[in-house]
Amino acid sequence: MREKEIAAELIGEIRKTRIVLEKIDFFYQEFKTTDFRVLGKKKTSAIVIAEIIADFYTCTETLFLRISRFFENSLRPERWHSDLLHKMTLEIGGVRKAVISDRTYMILLEFMKFRHLKRYYFESDYDWDKLEFLEKKYNEVKPMLKKDIGDFEAFLNELSRD
Repeated sequence: MREKEIAAELIGEIRKTRIVLEKIDFFYQEFKTTDFRVLGKKKTSAIVIAEIIADFYTCTETLFLRISRFFENSLRPERWHSDLLHKMTLEIGGVRKAVISDRTYMILLEFMKFRHLKRYYFESDYDWDKLEFLEKKYNEVKPMLKKDIGDFEAFLNELSRD
C-alpha cells in the first residue's frame, strides 16, 4: 500500500514540475517576442536566456532526483549530477522503465554542462553562438521531454493501480 501512495505522490510531483516547466517556457516565449526584440543581442538578453536554460534544467533535474529517491537509485556524491541524468536513461528490469530517451539525455547533458559553467565560473559575457545553439536545443527538447515524462507518468499510474 505504501508504494502506491508514494507512486501517487510522485505523479503529483510530475504534474507540478510540468506546470513549472510551462511557466518557464511562457516566460521564455514572452521574452523572445517582446523584450528581446527591443534589446537584441545584448548582455542583458544573454543573461536572461542563460538563466532560463539553467532554470529549465534545474527544474527537470529536481524531478529526476525525486524519481531517483523513489526507486532508491544510489548516486556517488562527487558525480551525482551526471550520474542522476545518466540513470534516467536506464530501464531497470522489474523496477522501472527509462524516464528519458537517449536523445533527450544528450540535449539535457548540454544544459547540465552549461549550468555548471554558469554556476561555477560566473560568466556573464556569453557567446551568442553557444546561446543560440542552446536555444535551438531547448526548443527541440521541450516536446521530447514532455513525451518522456508523460510516458513515465503513465508507467507510474499503472504501478499505483497494481
